[in-house]
Amino acid sequence: MAARLSLQSVSKSFNGFPAVISVSFEIAPGEVFCLLGPSGCGKSTTLRLAAGLERADAGLITVNGAAVDDGCRYVPPEKRKVGLMFQDFALFPHLTVGENVAFGLNGFDRHLRMKIALEELEKVSLSRFSKSYPHELSGGEQQRVALARALAPSPSVMLMDEPFSGLDERLRETVRAETVRALKARGTAILIVTHDPEEALQIADRIAVMREGRIVQVGSPEDIYDRPRDPHVARFFSELNTVHAVAGQGSSDTLFGRVEPVQWPKGTRIEIMLRPQFLHLADLGDGIAGVVRDSRLLGDDCLIEVEVDRPDVTEAGEPLILKARVHGRHLPAPGSRVGVNADLSHAFVFPCSHQPERVPA
Repeated sequence: MAARLSLQSVSKSFNGFPAVISVSFEIAPGEVFCLLGPSGCGKSTTLRLAAGLERADAGLITVNGAAVDDGCRYVPPEKRKVGLMFQDFALFPHLTVGENVAFGLNGFDRHLRMKIALEELEKVSLSRFSKSYPHELSGGEQQRVALARALAPSPSVMLMDEPFSGLDERLRETVRAETVRALKARGTAILIVTHDPEEALQIADRIAVMREGRIVQVGSPEDIYDRPRDPHVARFFSELNTVHAVAGQGSSDTLFGRVEPVQWPKGTRIEIMLRPQFLHLADLGDGIAGVVRDSRLLGDDCLIEVEVDRPDVTEAGEPLILKARVHGRHLPAPGSRVGVNADLSHAFVFPCSHQPERVPA
């Protein structure tokens, strides 16, 4: 299936500072593609390049197979046939809801523009507010108006920059699900920029993690979460428990037992990372002994912090605090002694960034 949106080796700098570096991806019809990363990583600039709000310094951008920015040819935003949604909704306060939705329908007479606007408002269950003004609507209703306006010209590509972050959590989940469902039903290719890993995991068909202007990993939510390429990607999705060890011959003996396979040469310093849900509390004498430092209720789960007895498991020789996320209401009192076990089948193993210098033989 031909890509609706394609970026090939696209780069952009501002005042000599590289903001986007050789970014490439394609989005198929009906696919949700999330650009995920911290503030300043280049994800919003990438979206603006796709929209035509910025011109690329290098690379090729195509929409429905046609070049819209290739270093010579440049198609302005209003002629790219892409929809845009932003966090602030960008509704015109002096226009009614119906007029806002009809605003971008160029080339139609007023009667047809309003007919299309009412049809789009009906699809988001807001046709009764067509004569209202934006300030008379709730935040969620305003976001749905923004969606109807973006969909009215029937774009084949929708570009969305943190579109749900201004809504409260419960409303955000509802509006987000409605929006994605409506877009996928039309076969629209969807590019969403977000800094929220949970949002990306919930709605994306594929995720591209960005750091310092580059895409560092692309894959399905399961691939990115279960098989991160490096410690930075792993840490972006949750807290991690980290212990250090030295690679042996194909395996490594760690605080929690033997980890295998280990692909790095014998003697390489490695770090073993585990998400809190893969640590389990046990009776004292079973697993690694430690003292409970804190217990917190997280709805259906609890987060327990345990300081282990062994002082030599951090690189700095400091006490190691492990965090275990357990299901149910289990809140051991601070100061109580417990055991901690780990499910090493879910461990991430990476080489440490700083390796000891090898002395020539």
